[in-house]
Amino acid sequence: MDGIDILRTLKFLPGIIIGLTVHEFSHAWVASKCGDTTSKDQGRLTLNPLKHIDPLGFIMLLVAGFGWAKPVQFDEKNLRNPKRDVMKIAVAGPVSNALMAMLLSIVFTLVIKTNVSGYHRGYEILKEVFMYSIFINWGLFIFNLIPIPPLDGSHLLLNYFRKYPALYSALYKYGTLILFGLLIASAVSKINFLPIGQLIQFFYDGFLSLITSL
Repeated sequence: MDGIDILRTLKFLPGIIIGLTVHEFSHAWVASKCGDTTSKDQGRLTLNPLKHIDPLGFIMLLVAGFGWAKPVQFDEKNLRNPKRDVMKIAVAGPVSNALMAMLLSIVFTLVIKTNVSGYHRGYEILKEVFMYSIFINWGLFIFNLIPIPPLDGSHLLLNYFRKYPALYSALYKYGTLILFGLLIASAVSKINFLPIGQLIQFFYDGFLSLITSL
C-alpha cells in the first residue's frame, strides 16, 4: 500500500506486543497479589499476547503512535487495602514498561559490544527492532503516567477526589475526551501540549548512555 512502510511496521511489532503484554500482565499480577482474582479468573494472568491485545488499539499504535490494550478488570471490594492497592495496580503497568525498556537497553548494548559477526543486513534489522522496542516501552511508561482518565496515572490523581463522588465521576467520565482533545490539538497546532516525544527521547538516550558508559 502506498504511504505505508511495511518493513518498518514489522520492526515495530515485537516492541508493541512485548510492551502491551507485559503492561497488562503486571496489572493482573499485582491485583492478584492484592487479593482480587478477577483478572486471573478472566485468564489475564498470563504472558500470552492474545489475552491482552485489543485489535483496534493495536492498529492505532501502529498507525497513529498511540493506542491501548484490553484493560485489566479488578474488584476493589476484594482488595485488602482498596485505596492503596488501586494505586499499586495502576502503577504496575507503567513501571513494568520502564523495567522492560531498561532490560532491553542492557541486552541491546551487550549485542552491540559483542557483535562478532560483522556487518550484515540481518544484524542491522535486529538493532532497529531493539531500538523500536526500547522506545515503545519508554513511551508506554510515560504516556500511561499522564494523570488523565482513563490512563493509569489518573488513579494517582483521582484517588484524592474519591471523597467527592460527583467530581470524581465527572473527571473520569470526561477524561477520555480531554485526553483525545489534547492529542488532536497537539497534532493540529504543532504545539506540544503533551511533550511525550521529548520525554521518551530523554529516557531513551539517558539510560542507553548510562549503560554504554559502564
